Amino acid sequence: MPQWGMATLPAVPPPVAVPALESGDQLSRAEFERRYHLMTAVKKAELIEGTVYVPSPVRNQKHGKPHLEIAGWILTYKAHTPGTEGADNTTVRLDLDNEPQPDLILRILPECGGATRNSEDDYVEGAPELCIEVAASSASYDCHAKKRAYRRNGVREYLLWLVEDSRVEWWKLVEGEFVLIETDHAGILKSTVFPGLWLDASALLAFDSKRVLTVLQTGLDSPEHGEFVGRLEH
Repeated sequence: MPQWGMATLPAVPPPVAVPALESGDQLSRAEFERRYHLMTAVKKAELIEGTVYVPSPVRNQKHGKPHLEIAGWILTYKAHTPGTEGADNTTVRLDLDNEPQPDLILRILPECGGATRNSEDDYVEGAPELCIEVAASSASYDCHAKKRAYRRNGVREYLLWLVEDSRVEWWKLVEGEFVLIETDHAGILKSTVFPGLWLDASALLAFDSKRVLTVLQTGLDSPEHGEFVGRLEH
């Protein structure tokens, strides 16, 4: 019995258990987001075709270093192309079964005619024009389940750097299917969605940043890039 004049403290509710978010879980997008928000220690998780993927810790040579190289390439293009926007490790709501977190995206801003939009809670919704992933090898789900999800949802280009295979693959969407972009006579890959976004894949694989940016600058100086910027500004 409480004594006269002494206030009783309200009962403290037991702590709410945080449900696990583990690779292989089969979840709805709403449940995936709920668990992801609660598990603050998890820095990257993706929902691909209804299945959860929680990547291993990032290694330097197989991810961190190549990620920086290609991020610098995208940032340089964005800086010279008003009406576009790049983002690093941003969650994208593609559909009810797919919520990837691409290593990088490049998109045309919604007000300039892009396919994505910004949600009220600050997510990207819809299919970015270009998604980029850095994967250790062709065994990665980036090459299979995620690629299918990107294709089905209308991602117009998908660039994949397969580090262990020492290979860069860049696909464009043609009549609902991904088709490899071929190099030109000079060995340069060129985006069909973002004019002037040129890549010397051999230089990228060699971590020759100077050469990568020199080729990109040539693309940025091209007439087609100037015309693209003019269209975006109007």
